[in-house]
Amino acid sequence: MTGLAKRLLCQSLAAAVLLASAAEADVSFAASQLCYRGINLSGAEYGDRSGVLGTNYTYPSEDTVRYFANKGMNVVRLPFRWERLQPVLGQPLDDTELQRLKDAVDLIQEHGMAVVLDPHNFGYYDKDQLTQAPATDLAFGDFWARLAVEFANQKGVFFGLMNEPHDIKAPDWLEAANTAISGIRAVGARNLILVPGTNWTGAHSWAADVLGGGANGTVMLGVRDPLDFYAFEFHQYLDADSSGTHPVCDGSDRAKQGLTDVTAWLRQNGKRGFLGEIGVAANQPCLDGLKQVFDGMADNSDVWLGWTYWAAGDWWPSQEPLNVQPRSGKDRPQMKVVAAAAGKKTPVAPACASVKPAG
Repeated sequence: MTGLAKRLLCQSLAAAVLLASAAEADVSFAASQLCYRGINLSGAEYGDRSGVLGTNYTYPSEDTVRYFANKGMNVVRLPFRWERLQPVLGQPLDDTELQRLKDAVDLIQEHGMAVVLDPHNFGYYDKDQLTQAPATDLAFGDFWARLAVEFANQKGVFFGLMNEPHDIKAPDWLEAANTAISGIRAVGARNLILVPGTNWTGAHSWAADVLGGGANGTVMLGVRDPLDFYAFEFHQYLDADSSGTHPVCDGSDRAKQGLTDVTAWLRQNGKRGFLGEIGVAANQPCLDGLKQVFDGMADNSDVWLGWTYWAAGDWWPSQEPLNVQPRSGKDRPQMKVVAAAAGKKTPVAPACASVKPAG
């Protein structure tokens, strides 16, 4: 255990007490419209830890950021690789890579959009599964404490704990998530935290005990945040296996039912949700299904904070059917639906706060 990890764990109870007054300053999210409507800008998660910027991976260009801002987006989910940002577990973040991440965040915010920081690692560090040595809960908490310090209380910056954990039983993932949340709050960061479930955090399987140990819908009610300032992150695609890897939407009914069930679960348990990934191919049944999902979320904005479409990015493959990155100045067919759901970009309302106010 690193010295920092020990200090953070020892401080967690004290931090909970110090922040209790802030927890009483309740933040109500707007019920009239979704707070956040945006896009995943893929590229910084490409390659492995030895990747070279501009050759193996890339951050969003200003042209790309400007394009989506002009389409009405007000949030970007920004994937990146944990290993490049923290080359050695328990050790400081890489200064060069951290600055690249900060520069990308600054660029996005200069164009009036919020940012979801997304370590896009699927519950792994290199080939080591999270919750198992050396990628232990403490290592995960150490990483998030270090990253949270760099963006603590920066308006318009959310912390997405991990992209699509899988192969991890829900109780084990819950412990890792709670350790990360404890580290974030212990360093004084009040940013909104997005908490996925395991099993790819699919809405359609939220109530199913797929891996043993309990369903996300039961186990993840054990999330502990002294500020109570978090939302559950779901992903949902419309193909038959909900993977988003097929150009047809023959799983639309299942997906919509899953989102309906999750909406009821959020309301019943007094929780909030964020749809971190949804994407479709450019055929009419898929476009119709996407519009129905967006409409359903808008109709339930008392529990849904918003969504980010998957995906776009300067290097996103042109032939990828879900891709909405423009080519030769032309909009992809999906953008008509996405932009309409995003609507005219307006300043984010105070009720849609991304940082919990001090008590």
